[in-house]
Order: sequence, then C-alpha cells, then structure tokens
Amino acid sequence: MNFTETISAKKRSIALALLLVLVLLLSACTKKPADPGENKPTLGEASYPVTLRIVSGSENKELEPLLERFARENRIALDMKYQGSVEISRILSQDDVPYDAVWPASSMWISIGDTKHRVKYTESVSITPVVFGIRESLAKELGFVGKQVSVRDILTQIQNGRLSFCMTSATQSNSGCSAYIGFLYALLNNPEIITSESLQQEGLKADIQALLKGVDRSSGSSEWLKTLFLQGDFDAMVNYESLILSTNEELLKQGREPLYLVYPYDGLSISDAPLGYVDQGDKKKEEAFLKLRDFLLSSDIQAEIQRYGRRTGYAGILPENQDVWRKEWGADSQSILSPIRMPDSEVLWEALGLYQTQFRKPSLTTYVLDFSGSMSGDPSRKLKDAMGEILLQQRAAKNLLQASQQEENIVILFSSEVISINIETGNSDIEKLNSVVSRQAPNGGTAMFEALDQALETIAGYELENYTPAIILMTDGQANGSMTLDDFLKSYTNHGRNIPVFCISFGKADLKTLNTLAERTHARVFDGDKNLIDAFKKAKGYN
Repeated sequence: MNFTETISAKKRSIALALLLVLVLLLSACTKKPADPGENKPTLGEASYPVTLRIVSGSENKELEPLLERFARENRIALDMKYQGSVEISRILSQDDVPYDAVWPASSMWISIGDTKHRVKYTESVSITPVVFGIRESLAKELGFVGKQVSVRDILTQIQNGRLSFCMTSATQSNSGCSAYIGFLYALLNNPEIITSESLQQEGLKADIQALLKGVDRSSGSSEWLKTLFLQGDFDAMVNYESLILSTNEELLKQGREPLYLVYPYDGLSISDAPLGYVDQGDKKKEEAFLKLRDFLLSSDIQAEIQRYGRRTGYAGILPENQDVWRKEWGADSQSILSPIRMPDSEVLWEALGLYQTQFRKPSLTTYVLDFSGSMSGDPSRKLKDAMGEILLQQRAAKNLLQASQQEENIVILFSSEVISINIETGNSDIEKLNSVVSRQAPNGGTAMFEALDQALETIAGYELENYTPAIILMTDGQANGSMTLDDFLKSYTNHGRNIPVFCISFGKADLKTLNTLAERTHARVFDGDKNLIDAFKKAKGYN
C-alpha cells in the first residue's frame, strides 16, 4: 500500500518537515571532525564584533589558553588555522590572502612570501632554537651529556648505527627546514653564508644523505611530530626546544624517560615566531590586531609565554621561569644563542629542491585508492585531479612534493577487489602511475581492507630501513569486503613493520574506522571533503 496516498497534504508537509529535521540532526551527529592540528574552533565567541582570521604554525597551538583569554577579555574572536610555515609563505604569495594575520615560525617565510608587501606591524612574539631531543640513557651512551656536540658528532653516531631520529619534512615545516639548513652549514664548515656554489661542494651530498638516512619517521607538522613521539618508541627527534620541553613533561607523566636536549654548536637555527598583519584595508581588524600584538608583547604575557618553554629574548630567561629549563635535561637557558644565518631566498629554494629530489631519505609511498561505484562522477574526478598534483612532477614541484631519484611509489586501485598494483621506482617514469589512475572508472563495492592487506604484502619485499614508508588510503565509504578491521589489524601486527596508514576521508567514509586505523599505526586522518587536493598534498608531506 502506498502510504503517502492516504494522508492529507497538510500531514504530508508535516512529515516532510520532521524528516528534514531528522536528517539535519543525523548530519550534525555524523559531522566530520576538524582535521586535527590544523583546524580549530574559533577562540572566543563567533558573535563578537570582530573576528581575526589567523594562519599560524602548528607549534602555536600550545599558546591557545593565552589566546582564548585575550579573545574573551577584548571581545575579539580569533579564528585559528594551523599550517606549515612553508605553506604560509605560499599563501602570502597569492593574489588573494584569506587571512587577516600570519604567524609562521620564522621571519624568513614572511620575507619570501610577501612579495606584494601587504604584511605590516611584524613583531617577534618569542624565540626558540631547533634542537635534538635524545633519550636520556642513549645520550649518555653516546657521550653527549654535559658536552658540546657538533653536527658531525651526530653524523658519526648515525653512521655507526647508534642513533636515529624523527624530523619534520624540510619542504613542509619550518622546524625541518631550519634543522636541514643548520646541517648544511655545519657540513660545509660554517661559511659566512650558503651560496649556490656551496651546495655543489664535493662531499656535501654524501654527508647530508648519510645524516638524513638517520630519519626513521617524518612529519608535515612540528606539533604532530611531538604527538607521534609520545605515541611511539623512538630514539630521538629534532624539534623546537619548547616542544621538546613540553614533550618531557608528558613523558614524565607517562613514567617514561625524558629527552636530553642537544644544541649542535655549529648548526643552531632559531625560530622567531613573527606575528604580522595582512593589510586589506579593514580598520576595525587592524585595531583588533594591534590589541592582540600589544597583549602578546606585554611584560606579563611575555613572562607567561616563557612558562611554555619559549624564550622572549636572546639573552636569557627570567629567574622565576628557570625551572622550565631543567638542567638535568640538558636544557640551556643561560648561554646566549648564536644562530646561523639563513641563505637568501633563491639559494633556500635551491637547497629545498635538492633536499626533496636528492638528499632526503627516499620515501616508499603506497597509495590505496577507492574506485568503488560511489566514486562515480565528481568524486573520481577530484581524486584524479588530486593524484595529478602528486604524480605529475611539474605540478608536484610547485609544492616541493616531487619524487626523488631513489624513491618508490606504489598505486593500488580497488573496488569490490584489488583492481591493479602499479609500481614505479625513481622519478623518470612516475607519471605512468598518473595515467593508470586517470584511466580507471569507478564500479562495484569497497574491499578496503583487502587492498590495505595487499599494500602490506607488496611492501614486504622492501628493506624499510632504506626508506621513509607510508600508506596513504583514500576512501569515500564503508568497507564491505570479506575482511574486517580486526582481520587487517591482526595482519598488520603479524607483518611486524612500523608503517603508518594515513587516511583521507571523503563523502560517507567511515570515520570511526579510519580514526582507529590511524591511531593503531601512529598516523592521522585528513579531511578530503573541503579540498581533496589539499588533503593529498598534506598526507604526502608526511613522508
């Protein structure tokens, strides 16, 4: 019986209205969470008279309690978006900058990106060096405790197989870039400034490759690198001094040994956290920004910022804050910092290009891509466009994501079953993979775990110590093959290999499952609904 034919028009309208309410409620319940570490709710209230849109380095997340305080005291909302400093520089170079203020980790990213000279009132909020944090017991074994340590001392221990470390990508994050430039300075015997000719110096390539071979996990975010370290079992990491100090506080809470801070004396780089206003002619926002700047630079707030392990000058720490820099951790709050000089922009981009294509530890990236029937039409078009940004090298180079000469790229396509497994070594034929993706038509179901298990089987033939490995899964639905999540996790454990499974969610993807996958493999989930291309670029930036 057709029920709708038996009710009145009025009742039909009421039923439809109730159905709409139900749909809206269900949508609210299943709304995708913000990409962790990148998108945050507005600090303060969205109803405040003025909202400042700020794009910031992820390391500034730790200052959110102070920012929330400012917002409520001044009735100025702060809409925070967290991006890598390299990406912030790219945003500044665009014709249309969708932010009112920028807060990268280093002034050089404003200098490089602000070609139209729209940023003003720039002031350093705090400074922090980029240092090594090494497990305390290992630092003692290496003879680093209480000693001045050089970059070559660290290189020697890496070559001896006694040290490995986590580090953010030099082409995606300021901490990684700063550390990398510091390594170059030291390995070049500390020239006055690095030049294009310096980068061709005999022996540099072999030395920097040997040093970067010690990287066992990479990241596109300094804050997430801290999260990764706390989740896993690693020897060391390179990060901001402030984040290593806060990592130690967490390690102590977990009953784990802290990290010993090592400041390479011949390659120390500094983050100066500049906050700048993007002038777009809005006087109310300009006044609100100046209030924020003055708040952050006030003596009381500067003292509080030091409690977060951030220095507020080059000469030392207030007496009442000395306890943050624990001497037993190797933290040095007394010495005057002598940072290296950053190269000019052209040489910097050349150095980053060399890092991406020649110097870094080769990546082993396995893309597991959903071509089920639900991907028909616009979803598959967006997926193909996104993969083109990675696999077509001219496009990838714009975001410093191009392939290196030694890396491995694997593309696994799936629907009701694994459709194909495609492998390319190096960068000369990688664009063939894009042709495979672009030709595929969506059809069938979602055998997601079978495809992931095939990824593990394919990777099993590689010596992982020679690569930075990652699986990047993109799906728009729920797995409906014969293999379950538990089945896959058992298989993952049996393979006994520490391979992160980064997940890109799209459409009606099962977020609970993806979050479990990411958590169990020490990875993360990226939201592809707003911008699938951006999600793929971010995921790729993590290896």
